Amino acid sequence: QVQLVESGGGLVQAGGSLRLSCASSGRTFLTYAMGWFRQGSGKEREFVAAITWREASTYYADSVKGRFTISRDNAKNTVYLQMDSLKPEDTAVYYCAIRNSRYGGTLYHPSGYDYWGQGTQVTVSS
Repeated sequence: QVQLVESGGGLVQAGGSLRLSCASSGRTFLTYAMGWFRQGSGKEREFVAAITWREASTYYADSVKGRFTISRDNAKNTVYLQMDSLKPEDTAVYYCAIRNSRYGGTLYHPSGYDYWGQGTQVTVSS
């Protein structure tokens, strides 16, 4: 089993920044990649960013490219999402997720992940 705990959400004005953290514990030695997704009110959960654990290859949704940066600290089993130039449309609950296997679908869809955190609210005011 793997446990994920997100932190760092909050209320920020448009143009501001936030840094989300996601600490993992448990059987983390199996980690292939970690990702961030978000779900706005009445919307489906959508991909934000992902990073592979060994190579640190990164992937981003077009809507956040150039504004968000995903990174990881292997020693702390933690993944971060630095969010800059925030927009009201970035408002959502942000979830981190972990994927154990290199194989098993795309990193861009929730079905490609094995464990999820509880989510942290990000609200961007205009």
